[in-house]
Amino acid sequence: MSGDKNPSSFTIGNTAQEKGLDYVPECYVVSPSKSSSSGTEKARIPTIDMSRLRMNGNKRSIAIEELGEACRHRGFFQVVNHGISQSILDEALAMAFGFFDLPSEEKLKFKSNDVYNPVRYGTSLKDGADKVQFWRVFLKHYAHPLDAWIDSWPHNPPQYREKMGKYCAQVRNLALELMGMIIESLRISPNRLTPKMDRGMQVMAVNCYPPCPKPEMALGLPPHSDYTCLTIILQSSPGLEILDTDDGNWKMVPELHGALQVHIGDHFEVMSNGVYKSVVHRVTLNSEKTRISIASLHSLGMDDKMETANELIHEQNPKRYKESSFRDFLDFLANNDIADGKHFIDTLKI
Repeated sequence: MSGDKNPSSFTIGNTAQEKGLDYVPECYVVSPSKSSSSGTEKARIPTIDMSRLRMNGNKRSIAIEELGEACRHRGFFQVVNHGISQSILDEALAMAFGFFDLPSEEKLKFKSNDVYNPVRYGTSLKDGADKVQFWRVFLKHYAHPLDAWIDSWPHNPPQYREKMGKYCAQVRNLALELMGMIIESLRISPNRLTPKMDRGMQVMAVNCYPPCPKPEMALGLPPHSDYTCLTIILQSSPGLEILDTDDGNWKMVPELHGALQVHIGDHFEVMSNGVYKSVVHRVTLNSEKTRISIASLHSLGMDDKMETANELIHEQNPKRYKESSFRDFLDFLANNDIADGKHFIDTLKI
């Protein structure tokens, strides 16, 4: 245990979470004020029914208002009746479980600590470079255009590309639909932004959180907000917590079978001039079973700058943010440790 204090002792392939250690090494331990609590209360999460948003007339107008309120107050909601079949959701999760069950040498083919790499397997946030390690293993891969990237994805499990690809395509369509509706809820013109979103980035973060022997001592991911316009989460079991800005407490996102979780990201906070807030969230652990989450992260193109909508800048709400791109976020990630409490959105505030 002599190396337990040193994060660099736990490099990809040799981490505590990959090896299934029966104790929590010191470099994984978070301070009590930052750790998770088994008594965390459940968050009250707005549920958005996509079937109502797809109606016409007054019912749709009311649903758009409800969507806007969810973005304004929480920056987080769950969607039901989204149109992605349960079998496609289940198969995507099964492929993720299957990948992380592969022998280490198979997963390590994709090993990379380079945040600019479009397909990479890693641990924690940035492997041994993090001062505090997080009980997480991940596979990230770009997913749009699908035909440009899918051949660089893992070919094991044998149906990974087919099943995960099917989910990626459908969740991207849902994201584009939702982003258009969120722009509509702000009552701003979609003309300038919609074409950029149509050709934008989709990054899949396939996350695995193995059982942790002392889940109250460590975290799967530290508090952060996503850089994206929008993030859509498919999870196998609960573990995601959001920060309730009303009382400053962490709240567990409850399980709603078949629902997908949606985060407003930093770039939509910028676009809305702070009217809609990116949600701060973290990942907690459990000691019983592995949890999988598949995050589909949607942004503009690599170098397309997100800027504040002119219609939302006025005397009462002057411009609050600088413009930025996905590449700007990658530069931030490469040069900062978000476990220290540094947030990309804070670098954009004027």
